[in-house]
Amino acid sequence: MIQTVLVVGAGQMGSGIAQVMVQAGLDTYLHDVSAAGLEVGRARIADLLRKGSERGKWTAEAVNAALARLHIAHDLEAAKHVDLVIEAVIEDAAVKTALLVRLDTLCKETAILASNTSSLPITTLAAATGRPPQVIGMHFMNPVPVMALVELIRGLQTSDVTYQAIYDLTVRIGKTPVTVQDAPGFIANRILMPMINEAICAFQEGIATATDIDTVMKLGMRHPMGPLELADFIGLDTCLAIMNVLHDGFGDPKYRPALKLKQMVSAGMLGRKVNQGFYSYREGQRVP
Repeated sequence: MIQTVLVVGAGQMGSGIAQVMVQAGLDTYLHDVSAAGLEVGRARIADLLRKGSERGKWTAEAVNAALARLHIAHDLEAAKHVDLVIEAVIEDAAVKTALLVRLDTLCKETAILASNTSSLPITTLAAATGRPPQVIGMHFMNPVPVMALVELIRGLQTSDVTYQAIYDLTVRIGKTPVTVQDAPGFIANRILMPMINEAICAFQEGIATATDIDTVMKLGMRHPMGPLELADFIGLDTCLAIMNVLHDGFGDPKYRPALKLKQMVSAGMLGRKVNQGFYSYREGQRVP
């Protein structure tokens, strides 16, 4: 049974993954290449846990116990001591591959390597390591503490033992696992991202304002968040990266990224994280 976890990447996704792990009783190490980013991630976890306690979602004692299970790892040497590593770094194949190769040299022979990639092929990532049977995709949804779904992606060589261990862990941390084949974008982003891309095309063509496009989808289709607002939340650079994976992987022009999306990413208008995307934000909150 998996008892110790290392999460690599302390951004919104990584810190969220670490939070659900410690809440489920697993000793969890959190690492980031940026010392400042690591501190922000730790503080985010503590803040969310304490706010949940104030709202009566869990007790102060449970918060303290969870935080006691969270360990800050200033280097990757912590990988030597864990049963599972989950990488949650940027959606870049070269970066993820290099990280998994490094982790492969550090981890004990029985350790599992999981990627939180939202679109990249698990088979290709696994092939770069010396342990393809122990590599799997574990795609969490954002925000991780709130969203129930985890896509489990089996690479061509992922073993049944690895799959079952991760399936059981996913249930243990209170999430719902859905098994997906190793295809570009898996299921969630193969459906979601083309919708967002089409909304960007409609905006680009001047068919409606960003607010009106989002209102149509919220009031007409009962989506909790409009596609352009959601793109800002995800990060336009991430949206573009996923559309490129879909376009390259399938070779179908229907997945071609919208010109407006490419322009905004080139201009550094990446959404909430930089306070400017399809909407303007102040400290991460949308400006009326």
